[in-house]
Amino acid sequence: MATGSKIHLEASQQPQFYVKGLRPESAQKASELLQVNHEKHHIFFNQSGFHNHIVHHILTLFALNASPEELQKAYDVNVSYQRPPEPLKESIVDDMHDPERFKTYLGQEEYYHDFLVYYQKEIDKNGWQDTLHKHLFAETEQADDMLVRMYAGFLHPIIHLGFGIEFQQPAIIAEALAQAAVHDNWMGPLFLGCEKAAKGHRGENGPKKSIVQILEECKKDEKVSKSAHFDDGNKIRDGILKRAPEEMIKMAAQYTVKEEELEEKTAEMINAAVYFTATAQRPPHQIKFDFFYMHCLNSSLFFSAFLSPSTRLRPSTQRRLLEWKAWNDITMYVSRGCPALLVDEINAYKPAHDSDMHQVIQRVNKIEDDGHACKLVRALAHGQRVCAPYEHKGFMVSGDMWTKLGHMAVDSVEAGEPHWVRGCGFEGAWEKVPLREGARL
Repeated sequence: MATGSKIHLEASQQPQFYVKGLRPESAQKASELLQVNHEKHHIFFNQSGFHNHIVHHILTLFALNASPEELQKAYDVNVSYQRPPEPLKESIVDDMHDPERFKTYLGQEEYYHDFLVYYQKEIDKNGWQDTLHKHLFAETEQADDMLVRMYAGFLHPIIHLGFGIEFQQPAIIAEALAQAAVHDNWMGPLFLGCEKAAKGHRGENGPKKSIVQILEECKKDEKVSKSAHFDDGNKIRDGILKRAPEEMIKMAAQYTVKEEELEEKTAEMINAAVYFTATAQRPPHQIKFDFFYMHCLNSSLFFSAFLSPSTRLRPSTQRRLLEWKAWNDITMYVSRGCPALLVDEINAYKPAHDSDMHQVIQRVNKIEDDGHACKLVRALAHGQRVCAPYEHKGFMVSGDMWTKLGHMAVDSVEAGEPHWVRGCGFEGAWEKVPLREGARL
C-alpha cells in the first residue's frame, strides 16, 4: 500500500493517459526505482536548483507501457549525477510546526529533506487530501505563499504534485510539497495581482477572451512584447516584472474561468499550450520545441487530474489552479519574446517516419534523455483526447494535427542536439539549431 514514505504502483492503475495493458512487472520495477530515488536523492541534482526528473521520467514511461528493461535504462542514464539529500535534523522538522519558524526555512534547498519528512508525517496523520487543503488550498497567508512556490521553477513542483495525485502516491505528493517549499516566491505579485485585477472581469457580460486572443494582444502591445530581453538572467523576474508588471497583469487577468465550465476551460488551456509551444518555430531552422514552453504543455495534463473527485478539491480551488496556470502560460509566452505562431508548421509537417501515435510512443520510450520527450508525447496524446469534444469551439489544434504533433515532438529530439531551443522568440536562441535540409539563411 502506498503511504507518505512508501511508493507502490499497480498495473491496474488508470492515470490520465496510459497505454492499455500496463504490466505488473513494470509496476514493480517502477515502484522499486522510485523508492530508491525517494530515499537516496535530493530534489535538485546540484546547488543551482536543477531538478531531479527521475519521478517524472519513470512514471511517464510506466504510463506509456514501457518494459522493466526500458524503465531500468532510463533510471541508469540519469542516476549518476543525482546527489544525496542533506542529513535529516529532527529538531528542524519539529520546528516547522511553528508557522513563524516554518517561514525561516522556506526557499533554501538544504532543508528539502526536513520538509520532506515534515510533510510525510502530515500526510500519514491527516491523509494527502486534507494535507493539501491545509498547506496549499486553505487561502491562508502561508497556504497562498506555498501555492505561489508550486508554480515556481518553471512549474516543476506542480508537475511533481500532478504526478503524485494522478498515480495516487502520497510519498510523491510529500516530495512535491517539499520541493515547492525550497523554491522561491517571487511570482507572488503576478498571481495575486492577476487575482485582484480579474475581479473586475468576472461580472462582465458578453463573450470572454480566449487565451489565444490574449496571446495575440500581448504580441501587438509594444511595451509588453518587448519587456523580456534575451540577455535577462530570468526573463520573467528580471524582464517582465521589472519593465511591464502592471501591463502584464492587466493582459493576463482578462482570462477568467467559471466553476461550471472547468472541463471545457481545462481543455482550452491544454489546446492553447499545445498551440503556442508547437507553432513557435523559426524557419529555415529545424523544428525544435522551446524548453520553457514545453513545460507549459507537459504540465497541462495534470490539470485534468486536479478535476478528479478523488482529490476532494473544491470547485473554487480547481478554478483558482486553472486560472493561475493560464496566467502563467500567457506570461511565459511573453517571456520568450512573443514569437510569431506559425500554424502551417503543423499543417504542412512531413513526418520522418510514416506511422501512428502508438509507434511514436514506442519510439519515445527508447529515447535517452531525462524524461522531457516522453512527457511531451504523453501530454500531446492526452490533449488529443481531452480536446476532442470541444473542437467545434474554435480551438487552434484539432483533427489530424495531433498525430503530426506527436511526430514533430519525437522527430525533433531524434534529430540530435540541441534537443530544445531556449528562448524561441529571440534570434540568438536559434544560432546552434541546424537548418532544414536544403535551406539557407
